[in-house]
Amino acid sequence: MSSAAATESSQGSVTHRDRLLEAAARFTAEHGWGALTMGKLADLVGVSRQTVYNELGGKPQLAEAMVMRELDLFLGHVDSAFLEHPDDLVAAIEAAAYRVLDLARTDPLLHAILSSSQGADSELLPLLTTNSEGLLEAAGQMIRSHVSRYDVPLEENRLEVLIDMVVRLVLSHVMQPTGDPAETAETVAWIAARVLAVAPRS
Repeated sequence: MSSAAATESSQGSVTHRDRLLEAAARFTAEHGWGALTMGKLADLVGVSRQTVYNELGGKPQLAEAMVMRELDLFLGHVDSAFLEHPDDLVAAIEAAAYRVLDLARTDPLLHAILSSSQGADSELLPLLTTNSEGLLEAAGQMIRSHVSRYDVPLEENRLEVLIDMVVRLVLSHVMQPTGDPAETAETVAWIAARVLAVAPRS
């Protein structure tokens, strides 16, 4: 039995995907997306290349899975921020924005993705820019689930606009930071507060 096959037989297939994505993210952060091949990823985890394809598909699918896995990390911080401010929506938005922006400063995979804009061939960067629909929808759903618990004086369609504005504004500062995370988060919260302040209550 080959070493790859032995490794596969000793570990449940349900864990392969997470192990593969973690290894891919770590390698990409250290060496760049262009240096990663499916064969290299198989070697890093100690599985067959066919297992990599079975779990993740091709490299474009791997790119999307990596970005969505990273998004889950960021959304975990968003979730905590809202849970810690159950009675103050503006404070929750500020805390969530700060945690996302602060994490973005030091996140190694995010830095690797953004560096691809310097000319490296990558399927990763468009997933944060031109093809970011999945990311925006996932972030919007997370915030929407929390906002529904607050007493918000907005009609549903206007509330959707507010959520979309917050998500896109924070993402733009993740992509191109323009200042201190705390200051930026305060600005995002200030805009949200102004929108909520002028909304008529029924």
